Amino acid sequence: MNFDQLLAVPGLAWLILAALLAIAELLAPGIFLVFIAAGAAVTGIVTLLVPAFDLVFEVFLFAGASAAAVAVGRRWYRANPVPSQDPLLNDRVARLIGQVVTVVEPIVSGQGRVKVGDGEWLASGPDAPVGAQVRIIGGRGGSLDVEPA
Repeated sequence: MNFDQLLAVPGLAWLILAALLAIAELLAPGIFLVFIAAGAAVTGIVTLLVPAFDLVFEVFLFAGASAAAVAVGRRWYRANPVPSQDPLLNDRVARLIGQVVTVVEPIVSGQGRVKVGDGEWLASGPDAPVGAQVRIIGGRGGSLDVEPA
């Protein structure tokens, strides 16, 4: 049986798609393609068991099985979060809390700028002159909340 003959059997075609998606997930992990692969596998198994289904039904079955797999996966990952060695990796402001920085544009009427690393950020807090040291206590959007150090 050659590859063209394998693809002529709809159930096997879906199972091949499931395998390809699973391999793609292994090569570029993102914890998402595996659920689509599960939907393709379910569609392939059902189509092998009941080969009389037409392509439209198979596509709807694939969409439904994939959606169900994604829903189950999301629920499982919410209940079992993956621990991270750096939980603040994508929260820049949270990483800055507690740091003492220098005011580079005076904080007047609650607004100014501070130097953080090699960049500058908008800052909100009590009035402070240029050169004053302030501590980052939080942030909203692109602005840091500061207090005198």
